[in-house]
Amino acid sequence: MTGAIANTPAPAERVESLARLRNLKMARSAQAYVRGSTARFYEWLDQSQGRLPDGPSVWICGDCHLGNLGPLADSQGGVAIQIRDLDQTVIGNPVHDLVRLGLSLASAARGSDLPGAITARILEGLVEGYEAALAEDFEAEISHPPVIEAVLQRAIHRKWKHLAEERLDDVSIPLGKHFWTPSAAERQELEALFAGGPVRDLITLLKGRRKRDRMAVLDVAYWVKGCSSLGNLRYAALVGLNRKREGQRDICLVDIKEAVRAAAPRDPAAEMPRDNAERVVAGARALSPNLGERMAAARLLGKPVVVRELMPQDLKIEIDQLSPEEATAVARALARVVGDAHGRQMDAATRKHWLAELARARSRTLDAPSWLWSSVVELVALHEAAYLEHCRRHALAEAA
Repeated sequence: MTGAIANTPAPAERVESLARLRNLKMARSAQAYVRGSTARFYEWLDQSQGRLPDGPSVWICGDCHLGNLGPLADSQGGVAIQIRDLDQTVIGNPVHDLVRLGLSLASAARGSDLPGAITARILEGLVEGYEAALAEDFEAEISHPPVIEAVLQRAIHRKWKHLAEERLDDVSIPLGKHFWTPSAAERQELEALFAGGPVRDLITLLKGRRKRDRMAVLDVAYWVKGCSSLGNLRYAALVGLNRKREGQRDICLVDIKEAVRAAAPRDPAAEMPRDNAERVVAGARALSPNLGERMAAARLLGKPVVVRELMPQDLKIEIDQLSPEEATAVARALARVVGDAHGRQMDAATRKHWLAELARARSRTLDAPSWLWSSVVELVALHEAAYLEHCRRHALAEAA
């Protein structure tokens, strides 16, 4: 196993280092700030009660921004664009996902220096895509705009070697910027985690593996990953499986992530798992089947964690610049993904009623509902001001 070769923070020093890193990442752009400031969005939602329509209670992402959608592989190697991060998933109002995605897309448009009129078209495309998913055969195969299709095709053609080249150093986890030295107690707990039945069952799920294959933890590290999750438990484990029949060894990279209490508003009457890791897994199986079937709930160091094997096809949609045509097409396509995730939880009558509710409050000149437009405009202004204040405080802290 990898020792403390690189100069990485000791476990007792992580909190301060991670806080500085999180502030730096959020100061890089307004769009990055939107991704990392989920609490501010929830505060706005709390103050906006009664202004948004009440949709049917279903599992929602809770933090449905652009970076939380992308290609995901299932256990048999099939790949589809789905929601890829379910930390905040709850049973709640689906309109919250629409507003959050609208804010993210509007921020991306501003980052691409697109005119304000394009933001209006983006929100129109968002509603069109979402409604199309509910009104049509919402599980039907759909075509993606070129900018998303390119990401999907890249994911489909990726192999294990690509993931290994990006993340690993031969058969070890390279310590440094992204991976830090675990403590002896963390290492011991992680090894015990993989000896348990649920996690072992998860690792042997993929095609060609068997439960009787011998499994060994080859290396572990603390993983510096994400933005809003920095400061919570996050580990990477490199696991080897020896296939008895074929005489081969599989290597897989496993992500272990703390499941914290969701801040997203939930339906108080809905029944959800009380354990946060079980809640995340249940939400993933409802919203993103490709991901949900590859996740397991467990406990580590006395805290709930979600365990999943990383697949080379799992990618994030990262778009630096958008043309006006691309922005509208991307909004329509991603909203369709969200509509599929919500719609598969509703029966036909519920989908029809929800479509009728969405059709209200339309103006003659703007096809997006007035509540969506006013919400996104208000949120963009709120986050822009908060972002500039965050940058000022970050600059002052760095200069001190």
